[in-house]
Amino acid sequence: MQASLAYPLPALDPTPMLDHLERPAGPAPTLRQVLADAGPTYLANGLIAFIFAATGPVAVILAVGTGGGLSQAELASWVFGVFFINGLITLAMSWRYRTPLGFGWTIPGTVLVGPALQHQSFAEVIGAFYVTSVLILVLGASGWVKRVMSLLPMPVVMGMVAGVFLRFGLDLVRALHADVAVAAPMVLAFIALSAVPALGRRLPPLIGALLAGIVTLALLGRVDASAAGQLGLAQPLVQAPAWSLAAMVELVVPLAITVLVVQNGQGVAVLKAARHDPPVNAIAFVCGLGAAASALVGAVSTCLTGPSNAMMSASGDRPRHYTAALTFGALAVLFGLLAPTFTGLMLATPKAFIMVLGGLAMVRVLQGAFTSAFGAGRFTLGALVSLLVTVADLSLLNIGAAFWGLVAGFLVSWWMERQDFAARPPAG
Repeated sequence: MQASLAYPLPALDPTPMLDHLERPAGPAPTLRQVLADAGPTYLANGLIAFIFAATGPVAVILAVGTGGGLSQAELASWVFGVFFINGLITLAMSWRYRTPLGFGWTIPGTVLVGPALQHQSFAEVIGAFYVTSVLILVLGASGWVKRVMSLLPMPVVMGMVAGVFLRFGLDLVRALHADVAVAAPMVLAFIALSAVPALGRRLPPLIGALLAGIVTLALLGRVDASAAGQLGLAQPLVQAPAWSLAAMVELVVPLAITVLVVQNGQGVAVLKAARHDPPVNAIAFVCGLGAAASALVGAVSTCLTGPSNAMMSASGDRPRHYTAALTFGALAVLFGLLAPTFTGLMLATPKAFIMVLGGLAMVRVLQGAFTSAFGAGRFTLGALVSLLVTVADLSLLNIGAAFWGLVAGFLVSWWMERQDFAARPPAG
């Protein structure tokens, strides 16, 4: 018996490919407008998002690259690429669309590269990076990314986002237990500034927590000065690709999935939850361009970040959030140029310092993700399954749990919550 679709799949569209790219809603802001829209809250949000991106995710690159036998120069070039190139993309897109659009690199994709480096050469992996960039670019230009994402119920997507972000809240609790001397002053400062709105307007809670942590580290002598590298500019290596069918089969489709569905899906979901309207197709198209430029210096593919965009849009007036992304992008460009120096500074702080900052930045965002997933009363079972599969953090076919959380949540809702699909308007 043939089942009818309660929510039809998108039809083929003969529209020229580039016509699918969303146009900015208005003119780009002038320098005077940008300066007027900027403020302590947005600078703090951009700074915290950058600190997050420049710590744990960088450690993933270093671990994967070291395990794969990459040289220090190749690792430095990789770090340069993911910060400098994506920082420029962030500046351009956030300024032109007047929306917080923070771009980074696919962390699950970075993890995928680890096993490939055990039996593929780095040149063959870079060849797969190039092919992935073409695939992403074509899918973004064709309009299919936005159409497919429109099929996914937002509660199911936000269940996945809540599962991804839950670890930040758990890390906050773990940091309080493991290093209370560093964590407690930061949490107390955040609570005090959040509880007294008059103080919070003068000193944003996150920046207060950051300052409290810096003062605490200085008083306790917990900064390892010897770990801070000397000032020096990055020297990126232009990498020649090698074309290997085995590397392409192993990496191209999983990398594209992590960019377009897992990473961009998170980023788009958190921006929509903050009442922004991100240009989904244009984002994917730019990710394809960024992935090609990143591959040139041996770096993994570009994506729209989830956690960093959540931090940049976590507080303040929505029309001014883009200035947090401009701060994030400018700092990323600087980090890329001075990667050896900032990497040393990053390694000089205790792990709890970064865990607390990331956790505090994500508390409200995590609360919003749970509200979006379960507060509307629709697709709640699918959202729960999506959350559970994502939190389980088990990969399958070299694809991370966030993707399978979306798949499982969507299928459960399709089978058991058909009435919720029937209540939705058709996909455009």
